[in-house]
Amino acid sequence: MSTPPQSPLPVAKPSEDDVEIRIISHSNLFYWWPVWAVGLIMALLTWIDNHYLLVLPSEHMAAREAEVTVKKTGTTTTHENRDAVVLPKDLKLPTPDPSHPDIATKLHMASRGTFGVIFLITLLLVIVITNVPLRGMWSVVVIVTVILLSIILCLPHYEGRSWWEIIIEKLSYLDISINMAGYFFVSLILFVIWLVTFLFFDQQVYMIFTPGQLKVRTEIGGGEKAYDTSGMTVEKQRSDLFRHWILGLGSGDLVVNTAGAGVHHFDLPNVLFIGKKVQQIEDMLREKAVVKGRS
Repeated sequence: MSTPPQSPLPVAKPSEDDVEIRIISHSNLFYWWPVWAVGLIMALLTWIDNHYLLVLPSEHMAAREAEVTVKKTGTTTTHENRDAVVLPKDLKLPTPDPSHPDIATKLHMASRGTFGVIFLITLLLVIVITNVPLRGMWSVVVIVTVILLSIILCLPHYEGRSWWEIIIEKLSYLDISINMAGYFFVSLILFVIWLVTFLFFDQQVYMIFTPGQLKVRTEIGGGEKAYDTSGMTVEKQRSDLFRHWILGLGSGDLVVNTAGAGVHHFDLPNVLFIGKKVQQIEDMLREKAVVKGRS
């Protein structure tokens, strides 16, 4: 005996009052992710480079293509045509590991100084971008200025050479060396601080939009306040191209003004995916106004 097919049970849709849009305000530390990311990459590249740093006294002497005789455990070995470092008689090479006295260093260091230059340029750019806001046309002015300056520097100047050629030649002499532990320590500590701030502290400053009500907490440890959304205006401030789009991946600053007798103004900086959030809030406020007009 076959049983008749059963129709699927209807799925309960969330009511209008259950819908909420949560807006999180992030600190400026969020924009520092390139620093720890580049630092960890430089640490990895330094380890792959597989070179070591040896700290020598100023009295050392470099011997080129020398003949070196090494006596060890009763065995004498002669090495010809080798470059060697000769220290004064009363000075010794460092011994980082007493169990291996033949090893003079354990500091991983890249053979080129460009890794340190890249890391410090990244750090300086992030400091400038996060502390010097350039909104709207100012971003365009800076970009146009950089392009024009680049074109001018490409023009021949000295003995048929452009300024760019001269600058790049001089920069090639710049050697900034950081060992692998230096990159790793700074980047890992910064990453942990960034992660804790992003996942915990930033979550304490927020706005929650629900149909007819706005809940706001503007500081860590502060209380939560509720406001009516009737007549409320929501505005996205003009974007900072470098901070919001290059570092923030589409973030922005949100401005909310309440209506009524007690008007309140709220600034919520560094909101991720702000374009989508503002659209959702406007749709919610519009639908609420339509429902209230019909009732």
